[in-house]
Amino acid sequence: MSEKRTDARNVRAGNRTVRISRPEKVLFPDDGISKWDLVDYYRSVSRRIIPQLRGRPLMMERHPDGIGGTPLMQKNAPDHFPDWVRRAVLPKEGGKVTHVVCDDTATLLYLADQACVTPHRWLSRADRPDHPDRLVIDLDPPSPEESGSEESGSEKSGSEKSGSEAGSEASGSEASGSEASGSEASGFESGFEEVRWAARRCCALLGELGLPGLLMTTGSRGLHVIVPLDRRADFDTVRSFAHEAAGLLAARHPDRLTTEPRKANRRGRLYLDVQRNGYAQTAVTPYAVRARPGAPVATPIDARELDDPELRSDRWTLRTVGERLADDPWARTDTRGRSLRAPRERLRRLAEDEAG
Repeated sequence: MSEKRTDARNVRAGNRTVRISRPEKVLFPDDGISKWDLVDYYRSVSRRIIPQLRGRPLMMERHPDGIGGTPLMQKNAPDHFPDWVRRAVLPKEGGKVTHVVCDDTATLLYLADQACVTPHRWLSRADRPDHPDRLVIDLDPPSPEESGSEESGSEKSGSEKSGSEAGSEASGSEASGSEASGSEASGFESGFEEVRWAARRCCALLGELGLPGLLMTTGSRGLHVIVPLDRRADFDTVRSFAHEAAGLLAARHPDRLTTEPRKANRRGRLYLDVQRNGYAQTAVTPYAVRARPGAPVATPIDARELDDPELRSDRWTLRTVGERLADDPWARTDTRGRSLRAPRERLRRLAEDEAG
């Protein structure tokens, strides 16, 4: 007779013991990945992910019925969460929201027990919610509906620019045809060469402005370019700066980049999405698992890895990202928060000079 499975397991995290209910419940049915696998993964990356979460309000992407079921995009902390899970009560239009703040490994593992596959973090911290310490530019391959009837011009190779819907990380739609890497990757890889190209241009402009650009695969379809900030500027200032920077990039490369919010008007160009730079907006947390087949992970990368032909948005997964934990690619960049005062002036002068 086989040994009877227990319906709960305990895991130690710091000075707390977290009870994991139904640890064998499968959350990724195509991959056989269970809740316990998710818990074990988050425990293994806690030293990397906790600094990225600490002090930030979260939106929890929960999948109690597995990733094939209906997800719960949850902002309010449920009443049944234990008292030791930190909360932050923050205003919203017409009311307030009690957010979870994940400051320690015990909270991270408790969230995994609650089938929170992906924690999405604010770009600001709970103590100064109106002043972000991150600016994010989201780069996804253009989707077929963005391409219209005409193929947009290209300054370099003839890589086909089609992909998944830009601006929504949670979609599971797949893209079609690209020569980006030459490997047989998942559908949203098509058009990823455009994402690489755009990321290089974003980082180059940030360098002109005296700002670092941290790169991360989203585990979904594209890349994030992240700028660390010193929390002096408010969201309105940061969003305005991001829009102006994106506008300059689009003016430099009008055949390949756009800031056009309407998909029908993008005509196959890659959309420089800066819409996340607002109060209460969220972005996927570095080292978070995505609710997609294979359990891909949002993974920090070095700028030199943009030249790696094997690079894809879903390159690393829950089962393979461990190979990268010995080395932090962002540690080679000065990640201290930067002021936007001088970069705003540099951006203004560049825009004026290039406008003629």
